Amino acid sequence: MVEPNSLIAHLIELRSRILKAVVSVFVVFLCLVYFAQDLYHWLATPLLDTLPENAQMIATDVASPFFAPFKLTMVLSFFIAIPVVLYQIWGFVAPGLYKNEKRLVAPLLFSSTLLFYLGMAFAYFVVFPLAFAFFTSVAPEGVAINTDISSYLNFVLKIFFAFGLAFEIPVAVVLMCWTGVTTPDSLRAKRPYVIVGAFVIGMLLTPPDIISQTLLAVPMWVLYEFGIVVGSIYSRKKVEQEQQDNL
Repeated sequence: MVEPNSLIAHLIELRSRILKAVVSVFVVFLCLVYFAQDLYHWLATPLLDTLPENAQMIATDVASPFFAPFKLTMVLSFFIAIPVVLYQIWGFVAPGLYKNEKRLVAPLLFSSTLLFYLGMAFAYFVVFPLAFAFFTSVAPEGVAINTDISSYLNFVLKIFFAFGLAFEIPVAVVLMCWTGVTTPDSLRAKRPYVIVGAFVIGMLLTPPDIISQTLLAVPMWVLYEFGIVVGSIYSRKKVEQEQQDNL
């Protein structure tokens, strides 16, 4: 049974770490808010580069020119502050973990952050140019392409989240292998179903074009295979550690 004083101390520490995480996001936001318009222009560059001559983005809502860059800055501030947020989470849960669990969780927190950033970078530098070039090329004759800035922001944020989440597959695979939910051999046997599932997920999370779907499905499959390799290493180390503990 948890003592009241101990529970209160944990709650105080939790409040402190949540406050530090929120402050870190706010500090990043203050540093970026001055550049909000520039940040939106940078985000819109993949679309602007593919628009026909004399085409431009539009704002259909009166407040969109202000709120769209403001919203982008808020979301970007959270993304940039993710390492600090995860560090606060780690600082709160680490005292309750065993030594072998700490050796696993710390690398996973670092790798999950890095993979999320890589997923966003892949979407921006690879997926966006190809997808937007495809969309603008298939526009019916006589249709002017003038994308609303708020609609564009919502669209790219969804794609960022989809690719960032998809790139977390190795972390999920390693966790499942390490906790004993499944084994690397079992995951290898499910490879055909995973490939089909990756293309289905790519179809659901990306725009309705084969380019975006493939660019999401193929990395998901590759990352799944990478996760199996890393999961095999961790599973083998776990077995060796348990054998040593039993001696």
